Amino acid sequence: MWALKRLNCGWAEAANLRMTQLNEMEEFRLPAYKSATMYKERMKFVHDKKILKREFKSGDLVLLFNSRLKLFMGKLKSKWSGLLKIVNVSPYGAIELESKDGLRTFKVNGQRVKYYLGTTGDKHLVEQIALKDSPTSTTE
Repeated sequence: MWALKRLNCGWAEAANLRMTQLNEMEEFRLPAYKSATMYKERMKFVHDKKILKREFKSGDLVLLFNSRLKLFMGKLKSKWSGLLKIVNVSPYGAIELESKDGLRTFKVNGQRVKYYLGTTGDKHLVEQIALKDSPTSTTE
């Protein structure tokens, strides 16, 4: 025990040295903690700004994300499948969908669904124009 006193120059000095070292570490830690917290808040704001709030209504036409397709992904295969109709929307994000033929309904998470932006009506031929030989070309 007396060897410890001789090396550390006494208990009081060793305790004071240790306390100053701890205080110095605390002075470095607090600004780093504040900086990390500010960085996380900024990144959360940037991330949340990119999230689009989608509110679905019953009767909307949607596409469903096919999560199983990730395993066998091909370059030209679409990850979105089906033209489905929304039957019911629950308040916490679950959506009940109806299949194309109207026989089957199932519930999915609202994050797996996106609006269908294509045409829904019948396609009609508006006008047909027959192309003829150009009048400037004459054969003599």
